[in-house]
Amino acid sequence: MGITHLEGTVKGPAGEEQVRFLVDSSATYSLLPQKVWRKIGLKPMREHTFTLADGSAITRKVSECYIILPQGEARTPVILGEAGDEALLGVVTLEILGLVLDPFKRTLKPMRMLLV
Repeated sequence: MGITHLEGTVKGPAGEEQVRFLVDSSATYSLLPQKVWRKIGLKPMREHTFTLADGSAITRKVSECYIILPQGEARTPVILGEAGDEALLGVVTLEILGLVLDPFKRTLKPMRMLLV
């Protein structure tokens, strides 16, 4: 299985920061490392329990930020990571931006938009 990374910028009330995201099409929300979300001034808005790949559950705080990627920009929910957590770009952010991960080429491409 290939790994895809993407450079982006996240903005919050206290500033902006460059982030190298791991594109994770199995993650629901994007995740910001603790040092990043604190630097840009994000505050917890709610809390969710997430299931990890091994089946265990963790609880994390969630906020929102503005994200800028080469393919577009938008406001998105983000998990507020704890010490040791790495930046992830999840499916909700990809869908907000109208993007999908091509699993064969490991690149992002425009999503086929449906209005049914």
